[in-house]
Amino acid sequence: MPSDLPPRCAACAARGMALCDGLGGAALAALHHLGRRRRLSAGQAFGWSGDPASHCANLVSGVLKVSRMEADGGVQIVGLLYPGDFVGALFAERCVNTIAALSDADLCVYPRVPLEALLVRHPAAGRLLLRRTMATLAEVRRWMPMLARARAEARVAALLLDMARRGEVERDATFRLPLSRGAMAEALGLAVETVSRHMTAFQQNGLITLSGLRGVRLLDRVRLAGIAG
Repeated sequence: MPSDLPPRCAACAARGMALCDGLGGAALAALHHLGRRRRLSAGQAFGWSGDPASHCANLVSGVLKVSRMEADGGVQIVGLLYPGDFVGALFAERCVNTIAALSDADLCVYPRVPLEALLVRHPAAGRLLLRRTMATLAEVRRWMPMLARARAEARVAALLLDMARRGEVERDATFRLPLSRGAMAEALGLAVETVSRHMTAFQQNGLITLSGLRGVRLLDRVRLAGIAG
């Protein structure tokens, strides 16, 4: 990355994971010119299904949920987005899914049509974004069957492993949960009490150690993975 990064980019915690990481020179300058920072409070939507797809974004901090309306009128969460993930869809006039914040979130937002034009002018940026988008789709496809079929215990175990894999884990396998118990329950389609009960059971069975409200240390990833299926 260039040493003369704009202050906003230099301070970005996700720049090593996001679209801008592999860019330099004119492409990076053009992307920076388009981008604007935006904060979302927990529960606030980035875009609703069916609305005009006016903007895309890089997620800098926080966790977003991707959900869709089912035929029976219910709402199904089909994926989670973590820092570094690309938010929204390019070359689409309407939002396919609803994207909302599960926790307070910080995004670098780009108007969709100018961003599409930038990617046409800078093919390397387009190729990089395609790789990141495909990786995000793979995460969603992995997540959906787990939510559809798994028992509550398996859902909680899978989410713990997912957050540890996507977050900053210390040498002793300790990490800070990016979501509250309530947000975890919302993501998994469970009651808060159910999530808390299984977290406590995992600790009693020697799978994890809990510290404070958000600290978690994974003691036995193999057994957790077995529970998660």
